[in-house]
Amino acid sequence: MLSVVIPTLDSAATLAACLAALGEVEEIVVADGGSGDGTAALAQAAGARVVAAPRGRGPQLAAGAAAALGDWLLFLHGDTLLEPGWRACAERHMAQPSDSPACFRFRLADGAWQARLVEAGVAARVRLLGLPYGDQGLIVSRRRYEEAGAYRPLPLMEDVDLVRRLPRPVLLAAAATTSAERWRRDGWLRRSGRNLLCLAAWKAGVPVRWIARAYG
Repeated sequence: MLSVVIPTLDSAATLAACLAALGEVEEIVVADGGSGDGTAALAQAAGARVVAAPRGRGPQLAAGAAAALGDWLLFLHGDTLLEPGWRACAERHMAQPSDSPACFRFRLADGAWQARLVEAGVAARVRLLGLPYGDQGLIVSRRRYEEAGAYRPLPLMEDVDLVRRLPRPVLLAAAATTSAERWRRDGWLRRSGRNLLCLAAWKAGVPVRWIARAYG
């Protein structure tokens, strides 16, 4: 059984498309951090189960996983769209005896050439470092997830923190398309550079609360 866990906070503008792209899945758990824009009602109308959680992706993802019933978990951001055929890729992976985690190819919802450069940089990071971020989705067996110690209540870098405690994720053929709004708002180079600086600071042991202030 595959359970999809989605953290939300005032995500009504993007959540409907995210849920529609999933198609038929056994269980969707939306871990809401106190939305005031009708996110919870939208999720329930779409057939998802909503659980209340302390605000922050780390605590929300942990709460969603604890409430989920599946023996496999797919952690997904509420502004990410999985392309058609994602489930077949996931099924083939979950049928393998290795029990390894997996992620999807990163794609930005923008036709600009800068978006293609960002995608190439992400692909290189995953290939060389085995380090996907949360906007690529993460498929992990409950056994692996619990053995790794689950998500920690971090305000940022919760995805990197968990992946570092898991076996190297397998990169699936299907793509996960995420909003390019932050890159367009902050500037393509500036946003990408900020992301790299946050990762470098985390690896250097800088407290996550300080990194969160710089991330914006």
